[in-house]
Amino acid sequence: MLEKGLQEEFINILKEELVPAMGCTEPIALAYAAAKGREVLGCEPDKIIAKCSGNMIKNVRCVTIPNSGGLTGIETACILGGLAGEAAAGMEVLEKVRDGERARTKELLEQGCCRVEFLDSDIPLHFVIELSGLGHTVEVEVRHTHMNIVSIIRDGKVVFEKTKELAEKGYSSDRSKLSLENIKAFADEVELAQIQELYERQIRYNMDIAYEGISGDYGIGIGRVIRESYADGVVTRMKAFAAAASEARMGGCDMPVIINSGSGNQGIASSVPVIVYAREKNIPKEKLYRSLIFSSLLTIYQKEFIGKLSAFCGAVSASCASAAAITYLENGTVGQIKATIDNTLANIPGIICDGAKISCAAKIASSLDASMMAHYLAMQGKEYESYTGILKEDAGETISCVGYIGKVGMRQTDKEIIKMMLENT
Repeated sequence: MLEKGLQEEFINILKEELVPAMGCTEPIALAYAAAKGREVLGCEPDKIIAKCSGNMIKNVRCVTIPNSGGLTGIETACILGGLAGEAAAGMEVLEKVRDGERARTKELLEQGCCRVEFLDSDIPLHFVIELSGLGHTVEVEVRHTHMNIVSIIRDGKVVFEKTKELAEKGYSSDRSKLSLENIKAFADEVELAQIQELYERQIRYNMDIAYEGISGDYGIGIGRVIRESYADGVVTRMKAFAAAASEARMGGCDMPVIINSGSGNQGIASSVPVIVYAREKNIPKEKLYRSLIFSSLLTIYQKEFIGKLSAFCGAVSASCASAAAITYLENGTVGQIKATIDNTLANIPGIICDGAKISCAAKIASSLDASMMAHYLAMQGKEYESYTGILKEDAGETISCVGYIGKVGMRQTDKEIIKMMLENT
């Protein structure tokens, strides 16, 4: 049985990570920092400089900014946030943008109000927004996580600075006790009243945008194509709805999603398939909640090794967690859950992240296809042996190895991807 203190820590982790966000989280992070900067500046900025790490540039350039009127890019995110953002709304900072503010954003874009500069940093998620107006200047620096403002400087004077520990972590909860065994114990034992509201919101938000993606006009309509082209069945519907939700948010839909590990796509891929599966199988709500808890924490656990941004596609981690949660949902043994993880990571540990964009939806669908194959193999007692390729003796070791590959081994890959993308701008 998990001790009470550890249960409380895991609840804190979930509350920190499962938050609502509109649109792709990287441009929203820029808009949030710009909105915070404007608060300190005290006026509309007439000049903005956005110094962004390569991964920030990679993940903003191809997505539509929510409530922007169909605009894209770092400049749009910074100007719109600096003009109309409400920092108090967090990752829903652009929720209340009005028509006049959209028009003003277009004017300032045409005037070249915002300049983007490359920030040569070893931190993948790192940026500094500098806003100027009425003779004053404010700098807002963010590191490691999307809302982790580490310092605010006005006219050369520090008005806010985080402690070094919080600045480097980006969160306050202790993640060191996350393990497959502890995650399962927590999912089995936690009193649902403590997290039910959190998961009711996740189900409502993420399924609402999935339905919007299936019925709306976003991207290439991948969700509908999957439903029409593949044999009807639960896996087809899981892939279709998860992909449609991703395509909608990448395509500028202003509906919020509940994110996971700083990513809306990971929030979708770790929840929507589990919800669709449970509904198809008439699984009781209590069991669904516990499965979503398992999937959420397993995604967070995997991402702790990889980091928020890297060359490793987060759809793999989240889809792996979804399938393992479905094994859990079907009363699979710990061995079968581990086999689901190993079978997935034996197959697709190398999908690259080449930025946030509508084709992320296809990567989610492909990752779910692989992870559900891993689930079905595991439920029949089929598992790739330890030391097959990068697989280790324990699933937790495999997760850490894949994380090392994503964070360290693919660092040069990430640089080459960013270089290629910048050459095309």
